[in-house]
Amino acid sequence: MFGIRRFASRQDAGRQLCSHLPDFDPPSTVVVALPRGGVPVGAVMAERFGLPLDVLLIRKIGVPGQPELALGAVSNGNDMQVTVNEDLVAVLGLTADDIQGLAERELPELERRRELYLGRHPSVSLTGKTVIIVDDGVATGATMRSAIKIVRKRNPDRIILALPVAPRSTLRQLQQQADEVVCLQQPDPFISVGYYYSDFGQIDDAMVVDLLRRGDSERELDGTGTGNK
Repeated sequence: MFGIRRFASRQDAGRQLCSHLPDFDPPSTVVVALPRGGVPVGAVMAERFGLPLDVLLIRKIGVPGQPELALGAVSNGNDMQVTVNEDLVAVLGLTADDIQGLAERELPELERRRELYLGRHPSVSLTGKTVIIVDDGVATGATMRSAIKIVRKRNPDRIILALPVAPRSTLRQLQQQADEVVCLQQPDPFISVGYYYSDFGQIDDAMVVDLLRRGDSERELDGTGTGNK
C-alpha cells in the first residue's frame, strides 16, 4: 500500500497515521493504546483530533521455556480475562490449569501498572464508541488479537486498528477481528518492529504517565475536545 521506509520516531508514526484514518465522529471516539510503545503513537492521534486517550493493560503469556513466544495474553480489568492461541495450546498439550497458572504470574506487573498509569486517570467507557486501538507495530500479532477480543467485550460500536508496521500475514489475521485496519508499512519479509524506526528508544513508565496526564489536562481545558475528522 505504501512504500517501505523508516519512521523517524513513534511520534512521527502517529502523525502519519492521522492522515490515513477512516472517517469517524470525534465525540464518540476513543483512542486505546497498548503500553508502553503504543502510547506515544496514540497520544499524537488523540491530541490531533481531541480524543480521550486510554490504555489497555494487557500482558503477553509466554510459552514455558520460550518466554518470547506468545501463548496468549492476559488482562486484569474488572476481572482477569485470558485469551490464548488454541492451536499452540493443543500442540504444547497444556491444560486449563497450566494456562491459569501462567496467566496469574503476569498479574502483579499488571496491577503495578494499573496503580501507576490509572491511579488518577479517569476510566473511559467504550460502550457504543468507535475505538481506535493503537500500537507502535506488531510482529506475530498474538497480543493485539487478544487486545481486540478484550475491547470487543466492552461493547464498542466499531473497532479501528491503527498500526505503523506489521507483516502482511499478521494483518490478514487481524483484519478478521477488527472492523477496519490501517497499516502504513507492510514489509515482506518482515524484520522486526524496531527495524522500521530510526529512533526506537525504550518507553518508560514515567513517559506513559506523563502522556496520559497531559491528555487529561488538555481535554479538561478544551471541554469536549476540538477534534474535527
